[in-house]
Amino acid sequence: MAAEHSNALPLGYELIKGCLPPAQCHAICEELSSHHVCAGTGGIRNAEKKFTGIHALAHSTHLLSLADRYLNGPVKLVRAIVFNKTVDNNWLVTWHQDKTVCVSAEFDAPDWGPWSEKDHTLHVQVPLGVLNNMVTLRIHLDPADSNSGCLKVIPSSHRAGLLSQKDIEQQVQQQPEVLCEAGVGDVLVMRPHLLHTSSKAQNPSQRRVLHLE
Repeated sequence: MAAEHSNALPLGYELIKGCLPPAQCHAICEELSSHHVCAGTGGIRNAEKKFTGIHALAHSTHLLSLADRYLNGPVKLVRAIVFNKTVDNNWLVTWHQDKTVCVSAEFDAPDWGPWSEKDHTLHVQVPLGVLNNMVTLRIHLDPADSNSGCLKVIPSSHRAGLLSQKDIEQQVQQQPEVLCEAGVGDVLVMRPHLLHTSSKAQNPSQRRVLHLE
């Protein structure tokens, strides 16, 4: 979700409990069950184009109003990804910032790049100003805790701007991390460039998260 920058989210994240009813999450999970995820991929990109329930949710008044709390001006969906940690797809992600977005066509602009293609969609690394004008909604379709590889974040780390690997390592060593445990229907709102990581699930079964930017 993207729009103009707001001063909301001073810590870079907020967990909203019970944002969606469990029945709505279960309905999306039913639709997801018809889609086979190849081993080693971990997620489904362009999810709003592949699942009617996700498309409807991502463009719903409820979620657009939620994003509007943290942004000023019109809100627009940038991309939707479903992440699921299972026995076949169980991964860890080291501390990092999300720096890329999807776009419909390639163009030449200062500080935009490098470019890449994922699932037949163009992606590009964007300037800090763009990330400051974005928010990510992570909708939990299953419970997420330390055993299932939930997200961990470093509060306020987005305020440091775009970080080198050395800077990231320094932040991790010096700043406390927060475990973002969540239940079905809880939504984690965060700035894309907030430092975050997740471990492998210790007992992988299903840990589905709908990631909307």
